[in-house]
Amino acid sequence: MHETALLQKEPIIKKTIGNPQSLREITEPVQAHLTEFRSFFKEQVNTDVRVLDSILRYLLRQKGKEIRPTLVMMSARMFGPITNRTYIAATMIELLHTATLIHDDVVDESDQRRGFSSINRLWKNKAGVLLGDFLLSKGLLIALDHKEYDLLQILSNAVRLMSEGELRQLKTARLFNMTEERYFQIISEKTASLIAACCECGVRSVTDDQHINQTMREVGMNIGIAFQIKDDLLDYGLDDIGKPKRNDIKERKVTLPLIKALEQQSAAGQRAIRRKMRKRKKTSRDIREIVEFVHEHGGIRKSQERMLEYTEKAEQLLRSLPVERGLDDFSHLTSYIIERKI
Repeated sequence: MHETALLQKEPIIKKTIGNPQSLREITEPVQAHLTEFRSFFKEQVNTDVRVLDSILRYLLRQKGKEIRPTLVMMSARMFGPITNRTYIAATMIELLHTATLIHDDVVDESDQRRGFSSINRLWKNKAGVLLGDFLLSKGLLIALDHKEYDLLQILSNAVRLMSEGELRQLKTARLFNMTEERYFQIISEKTASLIAACCECGVRSVTDDQHINQTMREVGMNIGIAFQIKDDLLDYGLDDIGKPKRNDIKERKVTLPLIKALEQQSAAGQRAIRRKMRKRKKTSRDIREIVEFVHEHGGIRKSQERMLEYTEKAEQLLRSLPVERGLDDFSHLTSYIIERKI
């Protein structure tokens, strides 16, 4: 089926909360704090080891969207003035996140990251592993140096969950027995746990209210699940804006769009698609047929519906809290997360 027809068959479900804005517009209320965070982060990774300093300077040029530090800042801002503790929390999370990305590139043998050649391509795998270890250790040391033991506990728990999720995904991928239940367990651990830590660390930096802290953690978990569903949907996209690389399909990763598309199919129909997904070297025709199958059988629409369920749950939880300021700004960031093209 022609891709234009598929797009008409699977309309994009729009979120009703907030207005579409650019990320720059959304983050404007915390831009000054993000600038301060960047300076603080740069100071923390400073080193006199020449080769390490060279790699770090290269790394600092690769500024991404900064979604996670922004979540920390916006979470804190809703319940009190942003403090030095907030910058410490954002830095710890960014160190952890960056370390996991570098380790992922080594494991996946990736050649690029954010449009740059990956660390492991330029400095080899050993340097990539050691740099990731260095960043993780710096995150621990920042917490200890500032006696931020509660933030350290939150981040340590996130690291544990992320590691368990990665290992669970490896086992499931090898056995090729992904189910919807396993999928949500994996993305809750792998992705949502860190987003939850962003929100929890942000509010913990400005208030000790346990109800607010726990509720914001739940807000982050729901946003994180929606974030990962969106990532998985992008791999099955049809427009040229995001330029989908079909990495999940090429790497034989069964994600929610395919799971939902398979639900109503006969056993024979499921086997045919699963055979294509199991192939280590897929032809362009194999990939096209898998994408068309997902679009034709409701995989996109049903995944979008689940994504919106989690987003709306996060919004409901958020609006139950005594927010001082910035509620709409946070909602706009949530809207951006599920409406982004890349």
